[in-house]
Amino acid sequence: MNFLAHIHIATVCNSDIAGNLLGDFVKGNPIGRYPKEIVDGILLHRFVDKFTDQHEISKQARVFFSPHLRRFSPIAMDLFWDHCLANDWSQYCEDDLHEFCQIAEQNAVKPNVVLPERYLHVTEMMWRNHWLASYRNIENIEFALERMSHRSDRMAPLAECFQDINAHYQPLRALFSELYHDVLKASKEKTRQLA
Repeated sequence: MNFLAHIHIATVCNSDIAGNLLGDFVKGNPIGRYPKEIVDGILLHRFVDKFTDQHEISKQARVFFSPHLRRFSPIAMDLFWDHCLANDWSQYCEDDLHEFCQIAEQNAVKPNVVLPERYLHVTEMMWRNHWLASYRNIENIEFALERMSHRSDRMAPLAECFQDINAHYQPLRALFSELYHDVLKASKEKTRQLA
C-alpha cells in the first residue's frame, strides 16, 4: 500500500496520520524518538507493509510480472493498490476524496515535533501536486513509477513495471477488494494490540 492507503487505514483505525506516513521515512526503532501516537502510526505502517507483501493475493499479483521485474513488483503494486482504492473510494469512505486529502494534509505535520526533512519535502510535493487524487488515472501510476525509477540505478527497472500492470490491468484490479478487506481487518486488530 502507498500513501493514500496508509492515510485511509490510519483514519479507519483512528491512528495518527503523520505516524502512518512517516513509516517510509523513519528507520530503526522509533520508540523514544517520537510521541506514542506517532510511534504507533509508524508501527502500524510497517505492519501493513509486511502484511500486504506476505499476503497470498500479493503473491498472485507477482506472477503477472516478467521474471526480471518480480522483485520490483511489490513497489509497483503498492502504487497500483492506491489506484484501485482511489477508483473505489466511495466504497471505503463517505468523504469526497479531495476533502479527505485536505483533512489529511492538516494532520500530516505536527507543530511541536521535529520531522525528517525528506518527509516534509515529499509530503509538501504530494499535497501541492495532488498526488493522491491523481492516482485515479492509471497514467499517473506510470508517471510515478517512472519518477521513482530515477532515484538510483538499482531502481531503474521500476519504469518497466507499468507495462506488465497495463497488460494485466483487469486481473490485477480484480484482486484488490479481497486484499484490502483483509488489510483493513488485520490493521484494526494490530491497532488494538498497540493501544
